Amino acid sequence: MSSQRLKIGVFDSGFGGLTVLRALLPLLPEAEFLYLGDTARLPYGSKSRATIVRYALSSTRFLLDQGADFLVIACNTASALALTEIRASTAVQVLGVIETGANEARSSSKTRDILVIGTDATIASHAYAAACREQGLRALEKACPLLVPLVEEGWVDHPVTAEVVRIYLTELLEQAQETDMDPDTLVLGCTHYPLLRPMMEAALTPAIRVIDSAQATASQAARMLAGHSSPGGIIRSTGRCRFFATDSVVKFRRLGARFLGGPMAEVELVDLGG
Repeated sequence: MSSQRLKIGVFDSGFGGLTVLRALLPLLPEAEFLYLGDTARLPYGSKSRATIVRYALSSTRFLLDQGADFLVIACNTASALALTEIRASTAVQVLGVIETGANEARSSSKTRDILVIGTDATIASHAYAAACREQGLRALEKACPLLVPLVEEGWVDHPVTAEVVRIYLTELLEQAQETDMDPDTLVLGCTHYPLLRPMMEAALTPAIRVIDSAQATASQAARMLAGHSSPGGIIRSTGRCRFFATDSVVKFRRLGARFLGGPMAEVELVDLGG
C-alpha cells in the first residue's frame, strides 16, 4: 500500500458505479479516487465472458497505471464474470460488488432466505446465488431489465417507474411464496438501483430489509482500508476525484451527476483499445 495519499480505483462499464463512489467518499475522507467508466464498450452484459474479461483487465491495467493502490470493481457483470482474473492480474487488493452484497445479506437476514434483483446478465450468471450459498443463504434471483433505462432517463421519481418496480417485486414475492421461501432481505444487485431504493422500500413490507450493494461495498472497503489513511488530516472533496471515460465525456458528465448526487469534475477521455 502506498505511503502517500491512498489512491482508490473504481471501475464500471458506465455510470452505475458512481453510486459506489458516492458511498465511498464520506467513508474514506482522506483518499483520492480514480473513476473509470468504460462507456465506449458498454453494455458488458451483451458480451461473451471472454470479452468481458478482456475489457475488465484493460480497465484494471489503466487504473493501476494511474497509481491505484486498491481496486473496487463497481460493475456487477465484471464482478460476476471477471473478478478471479482481475485478482490474478494484480498484487493490490480487489473488491467486487457481489461478494459485499452477499456478506451484508448474511448479516441482515434471520430467515436465511434472500431476494436478489439485477440485470439480465448478472442474474443469468447466478453469481449472487452462488455467493449467497457460500454464506449459508438461499437466494431467489430476478432480472429487472426495464429499470436501468428508466434510471438513465432520470425517471427515479416517476409513477411509471414506481409501477414497474411494484410489478417486478410482486412477481418476485409470488415466486418466493411458490417455493416456500420466507425472505426478509432484498439485495439490489445493480449499481443503478440505489437511486430507486425509496421506491423499492415503499413497494415492500417493513419486514423485508433492502440491501444497497453500493453502500455495502463502500462499508466493506472502508473496513479493509482502516489504518491506511494518509497523513495530514482530512483532504477536502475538491480535487479528490479524477474521472475517466472511454467515450461520450459530455454525456458521462451530465448523466453521472445524477448518480454522484452533485456536479462532477471534468471527465478525461481515454482510449483503452478494442
